[in-house]
Amino acid sequence: QVQLVESGGGLVQAGGSLRLSCTTSERTFSAYAMGWFRQAPGKEREFVAAVRWGRIGSKTGDSVKGRFIISRDETSNTIYLQMNSLKPEDTAVYYCAAATRGPWNTPLSTFQYNIWGQGTQVTVSL
Repeated sequence: QVQLVESGGGLVQAGGSLRLSCTTSERTFSAYAMGWFRQAPGKEREFVAAVRWGRIGSKTGDSVKGRFIISRDETSNTIYLQMNSLKPEDTAVYYCAAATRGPWNTPLSTFQYNIWGQGTQVTVSL
């Protein structure tokens, strides 16, 4: 079973930046897409961003558009989430996910992803 490991979370002041990383445990990895979701206490898991694997294309959620950027490095089986201009409402546990069963283009929903990481906490203070 492929495992995803996130890193890079932490505490940051509003207006600051963080970069999250997610890497897989497999040397050879194939997926339709990989993405980031987040979940704040008492709220549903929310789509943040997704990037196609092996093809060009990505999408970003409306709440983070213009501030967050998703990227990938397929040579190291890693995706990144660059988070800029962070706001207190960005505070959440951020999850990396992979969609290896499809076919999907750039999946936006949690049900389209079948592999999930453990999550990394991001806290944005005033």
